[in-house]
This record gives sequence, structure tokens and C-alpha cells, in this order.
Amino acid sequence: MNAPVKILIIRFSSIGDIVLTTPVIRCLKKQLNNGHNEVHFLTKEGFKGIVEHNPYVDQVKTIQKNTSEIIPRLQQEGYDYIFDLHKNLRSAQIKRALKTLSFSFDKYNFEKWLLVNFNINKMPDMHIVDRYMETTKAFNIKNDNEGLDYFIPNTDQNAVSQLPEDFQKNYTVYAIGGQHEGKILPTHKIIELCGMIQTPVVLAGGPEDAERGDEIASHHKHHVYNACGKFTLHGSAQLIQNARAVITHDTGLMHIAAALKKKVISLWGATVPEFGMYPYMPGEGSKIIEPKNVKNRPYSKLGDRKWYKKKFTGMEKIDLNEVVKALD
Repeated sequence: MNAPVKILIIRFSSIGDIVLTTPVIRCLKKQLNNGHNEVHFLTKEGFKGIVEHNPYVDQVKTIQKNTSEIIPRLQQEGYDYIFDLHKNLRSAQIKRALKTLSFSFDKYNFEKWLLVNFNINKMPDMHIVDRYMETTKAFNIKNDNEGLDYFIPNTDQNAVSQLPEDFQKNYTVYAIGGQHEGKILPTHKIIELCGMIQTPVVLAGGPEDAERGDEIASHHKHHVYNACGKFTLHGSAQLIQNARAVITHDTGLMHIAAALKKKVISLWGATVPEFGMYPYMPGEGSKIIEPKNVKNRPYSKLGDRKWYKKKFTGMEKIDLNEVVKALD
């Protein structure tokens, strides 16, 4: 039998962006060369756990900071094709060193710049997953429309059983984090929203969200539980998997919730769904909620205000009643 086709998929970061590559991983594994292939995935060491339990990935390669850490080993693999789903300086270094036929997706950075700076929308009406999938069209790979994947290992902690007993059933998860300020509902608004939700609320996020989570929970001591920083990413995914619904900002847990087919109520502020990063094929009843009557959106490509003097306040204009109505 001939040797299997060997491919390398590149996506260095971050949580949500890597989860969004999973349809490409799955479709390539199942369809390329009739499944007679070997799929390797290159990412940063800190994100290895997102893909290492994916049954469609044969090997995970990682770097700490520099591509020089991994290039000699990659050169020994003899890849047939590279699928560059990051398209940055590091992925260009990999492709240049390996001299292998490669396929890259279009980031539409100029179109994003137009939308952010002049409110001119030239973005394609296409989710980033479909833009990722376009890298495979030369091989006639078809999107199977099964959505995103997120695999929780059986060996991971049982996060739900570690919640207080009153929070273990019929709870709502609120993923309160966000990479940048412009993506996050102000704390006082989250406190108000939690008071409007009838079911117990479990706050999910990383250690960086724990202090804010404590402040929110302190206003609703018997109704809101702060799980931020208490569990691994897989543990947070377990909380999402068992929730009745998930409220979330434009962040990685939003995409994990979509992968787990949960009802996702996503809140948008500085960023906009038109960038193509909205929840992909989430559960029934999901809804995108944006602020009303805000003319300067999107505020930035990433949700930060690094290059802007005016403080973005769009998240203040999220209609909390609309969020509660979407939940119910």
C-alpha cells in the first residue's frame, strides 16, 4: 500500500480560532485521499489541549515562541501539503523552510480596515469556517455541515459535580471573559442581568476573570456562582455542556458552546458578526444581540482601543431585556 498523504495544518492561537479550524481538520481527515492520510496540527504549546484529544488529528506539533524550535523536526516529516489557517509571519517562516505546496486562507484585513475606519462593509457574507474550507477546494473537499468539534477527555475533572448542589441542574452559564475591554459587558450590567435571570447562573472564565466574577457573585450570593479560574478549559467546557443555555461575549468559550450545540446568546460590542466570527451552527434558539443605535461600530478589529482616544461605550447599550427574552 502506498504511504498515506501527510498534511500539516497551522493555527497557532487562540482558543476560539483553533476551535473554528475543526471542520477543516475533520473534513480533510475523512475525505482527503479517501481517508488514507495523516493529519498533523501545529499550534502553540499553551493551546495543545484544544486539539490533542481530537480523533481526527494524528499528531500535534507545538512551539513555545519561535518556529526555529520546530522547523528541523517538521522538515523530517516530509509533508505533502500545508494548510495555513493563520497566515502570519510565523506560518510564512514554516512554509518557506519546508518548501511544500501550501494553501492559505484570505484574512480580508483591508476589508476589515475599511469597516472599522470608514464603516464601509466590503466583507464577504461568509463565516470564517467557510473561508478556512476554501483552502481545501483544490482537493474537492466538501463541508459536511456537522459544525465545530470540541472533545472533552474522560480523564478530566467532573466540573459539574464540584458545583454547589443548588447549581448542578438547570443552570445558565455566563462566559464573562473577553480578550479586550470592548468585547465585555460592563460589570454593573452583568450584575443587573444576573438578577433578571430566573435560573442559577454559573460564571465561566479564566483566572484573569476571577476577581470580576467574585464582585458579580457577591451581589447574588445564592443565585450566582463564580467558577472563573476554578477549572481547566475542559472543565469549563463540561459546565457549558450541561448548561441549559450559554450567555457569552465574543470569546473562545462562545465557540466551544457552539461546538457543543448549546443555545448560545452572544453579546457583541466593539466587534461585529460581519467579521465572520459569530457562533457557527450552534444549538436551537441561539441569538446574536448587538447594541441599539450605536453608529461607530465596529470599534476595532479585535475589540481593543489601542489606536483610539475615545472610550467605546457600546456594550452599555445592550438591551438586557432582549437577553432575558432570548434565554426564555
